[in-house]
Amino acid sequence: MEALIPVINKLQDVFNTVGADIIQLPQIAVVGTQSSGKSSVLESLVGRDLLPRGTGIVTRRPLILQLVHVDPGDGRKNDDIGREGEEWGKFLHTKNKIYTDFDEIRQEIEAETERVSGNNKGISDEPIHLKIFSPHVVNLTLVDLPGITKVPVGDQPKDIEIQIRDLILKHISNPNSIILAVTAANTDMATSEALKVAREVDPDGRRTLAVVTKLDLMDAGTDAMDVLMGRVIPVKLGLIGLVNRSQLDINNKKSVADAIRDEHAFLQKKYPSLANRNGTKYLARTLNRLLMHHIRDCLPDLKTRINVLAAQYQSLLGSYGEPVEDQSATLLQLITKFATEYCNTIEGTAKYIETAELCGGARICYIFHETFGRTLECVDPLGGLSTIDILTAIRNATGPRPSLFVPEISFELLVKKQVKRLEEPSLRCVELVHEEMQRIIQHCSNYSTQELQRFPKLHEAIVEVVTSLLRKRLPVTNEMVHNLVAIELAYINTKHPDFADACGVMNNNIEEQRRNRMRELPTAVPRDKSLGKGPAAVSGEPPASGADADGAKAPAAGPQGEQDSAGTWSGMLKKGEDGSGSGPGSPLKGVVNLLDVPVPVARKLSSREQRDCEVIERLIKSYFLIVRKNIQDSVPKAVMHFLVNHVKDSLQSELVGQLYKSGLLNDLLTESEDMAQRRKEAADMLQALQKASQVIAEIRETHLW
Repeated sequence: MEALIPVINKLQDVFNTVGADIIQLPQIAVVGTQSSGKSSVLESLVGRDLLPRGTGIVTRRPLILQLVHVDPGDGRKNDDIGREGEEWGKFLHTKNKIYTDFDEIRQEIEAETERVSGNNKGISDEPIHLKIFSPHVVNLTLVDLPGITKVPVGDQPKDIEIQIRDLILKHISNPNSIILAVTAANTDMATSEALKVAREVDPDGRRTLAVVTKLDLMDAGTDAMDVLMGRVIPVKLGLIGLVNRSQLDINNKKSVADAIRDEHAFLQKKYPSLANRNGTKYLARTLNRLLMHHIRDCLPDLKTRINVLAAQYQSLLGSYGEPVEDQSATLLQLITKFATEYCNTIEGTAKYIETAELCGGARICYIFHETFGRTLECVDPLGGLSTIDILTAIRNATGPRPSLFVPEISFELLVKKQVKRLEEPSLRCVELVHEEMQRIIQHCSNYSTQELQRFPKLHEAIVEVVTSLLRKRLPVTNEMVHNLVAIELAYINTKHPDFADACGVMNNNIEEQRRNRMRELPTAVPRDKSLGKGPAAVSGEPPASGADADGAKAPAAGPQGEQDSAGTWSGMLKKGEDGSGSGPGSPLKGVVNLLDVPVPVARKLSSREQRDCEVIERLIKSYFLIVRKNIQDSVPKAVMHFLVNHVKDSLQSELVGQLYKSGLLNDLLTESEDMAQRRKEAADMLQALQKASQVIAEIRETHLW
């Protein structure tokens, strides 16, 4: 199992080459407040002074520290270093440069921190990767994080506390990490910020190990026995006490090896019963053991995650396509694929079927039978026609002679007016289908032909050609739909079978109603006794305007008769004589101005007028329903033939004719600026994932897992 940690280091190297952080590898995250001794703990594990020192916040970028144990004789095998057993370090950002002087490593960490984070005590979440090779270390991967702080100092941003907290949570939230919570012994463990933040992401404490530093700085008369025994705050993975070097020891160049010897002597003297379960060496062994077991538990999920990501990046790389070699063949292939997908979307056989809303041919069908059909059904056959309008049309059609029958010309005039109302929804149907044909272009671009995203100029050219083709077909289709309505208006076919049947039924109903009225009339009076003796009859004047057309009696003589005679010519002449403008000496005396006679706005219709209006209304409704049925059937057919099917049939040839030209190849097949870079990144990531999968496969073969 000791070989599991180098395997994780190898995986880390694989993903470092592509600068990716998509795989959360097992590692140890060091968390603590400022000046709690985090850096001293790490230096004790390494055995060398390599981390920046100072007051306030020093660690301002995550430092991913990989400790690699090498045998003393392995120094010669690594980059021709030379001396046997030598320790050295390598940074990821300096590539293959070897650092044998640990002071240079410290200076490089400081320089790299200031390069990204600046010199104003700000922080950055971009990590520094450092690998240390030494025969004096155990295999570990640690992450040194900025110390928890509360109050900004100097030029630090006011939200520095939130920034550091978010950065820490980002690393310790990784379920594959072990949390090393560092707390100084001279502070109250109940107020430990490190344990508090660790408990937020690891409430069960299954991956938290507590480290108590500065045991030698506790107040006189006190000790950390209860803390180290876990009686104050129990931690499942345990608590380990350490003695750090003081700032004076560091200034006096006290070595880490001497500090470890002094630490051991202090523990033997102060905590003899716990000396073998505390100290730097015990911490290193414990971390190594915990990390190995943690890696073993994480490997199955890690393998699954790598395989899933490999499949995703394989698909992503496929969508980016291969670099173009044969431009002519590539252009023809893309044009053909777009035209095929466009037609398939209309036919409903596209590879990518929309589930959120109707699209393509399904939406066109909905427009025809739901939108257009319901709109026509909502058109009232008699909408906009009042009874007075119908009566006026009948009178205008009769001319100066009273008619015995309803004039046919009035029916034609009125029914044409109603049929004309079907043109607007028909043209709107064409417009809706045209809009859907435009939407199909975007649908094919987004879902069906992702290769077009590689070539933005080709995509724009295809959209322009298809849009132009649709634009050319729109007026042709509108003209045809207009002609369909015009055809219906050109000839009112009163011999239409459906209309003839409706007229026959209506005539039967009218005849039945006439017979019923005749049965209700009183017994007829002899003709000679039906003539009145009033003034109107004697003078030969026409009956009053309210007289019935079938021969009702004229108004009786006398005062009442004189009053009712206002609607007759003699009544109007009397008014002219008595009017204000016809007094003595007036030139208009005895003359009536017909234009001054008021036209009644509404009056009660006679039975003849009411019957004529009902006949016209029924005829209009019957014929209108026939025409509406024809329009509802013929308009979708015209739209399909002149617009939809024509575009489907001519799209391929139109695209080839407009775009397949040698002079346009280079311009149309120019990739977007970032496509080549994205293809390279995807290829590198796929290669890294494949290498990682091979590494895990080797673990199975060697029975390490």
